[in-house]
Amino acid sequence: MSEWWTYRPADLLMFAPRTYWRLFELQNQALWPMPLLTTLVFLAVGLGLLRRNDTALRAGIAALALCWALVAWSFHLQRYAPINPVATVSAGVFAVQALGLLALAGSGGLRTTAHPLRCEIGLGLLAWALLLYPLHALVAGRSLVQAEVFGFAPDPTAIGSLGLLLCADAKGRFARGLLGALQGVAVAWCVVSAATLWTMASQQGWVPLIAAVIALAVRWHWPHPWDRRPTGIASRR
Repeated sequence: MSEWWTYRPADLLMFAPRTYWRLFELQNQALWPMPLLTTLVFLAVGLGLLRRNDTALRAGIAALALCWALVAWSFHLQRYAPINPVATVSAGVFAVQALGLLALAGSGGLRTTAHPLRCEIGLGLLAWALLLYPLHALVAGRSLVQAEVFGFAPDPTAIGSLGLLLCADAKGRFARGLLGALQGVAVAWCVVSAATLWTMASQQGWVPLIAAVIALAVRWHWPHPWDRRPTGIASRR
């Protein structure tokens, strides 16, 4: 028997990479044409956010909650768990994230951010998840039927969520803390997914990691207005 240090990360995979990509083909075939309709809905949300429409923001976050719930049930439990038992844990995380997004959408302190550039970068991430992420299948030499689609596959859903949440400010301790926690879960999934993809020897692992870094950098550079500490005389009292 080989010593443990002779194993590579890929040796620990419980499934072949082609089996993993096949999951998205099955997902798309089972749910078509819902992915197309979801893309159109979130493009409309993005147009509303360009006009700083708070109703579009709340509706988009509520619809985002449904996407996380769908990914938890249809992808993680029904398709991913049979080849990877750990997927039951990620299904639970996605379900909790869905509940958190619903709570955030219903909170009274949610509004479109006052930072125009932060919102524009957020919308760029959302557009990336909606329109460009499915094309990674073609870049990697796979068929477009295996594309990862926003709202139905975990990675573009997490990236699009980071973008949409960057467009939001939340007033009040509960809403502000919830918004930060939801962003943290999306970032954490991007990191986990990057590690999984690298283990499968897929260069696509850089994509969710880059999205997470962008979201964290923007969040640090343009914090929510109520996150700022008092300055000047008031801070010394």
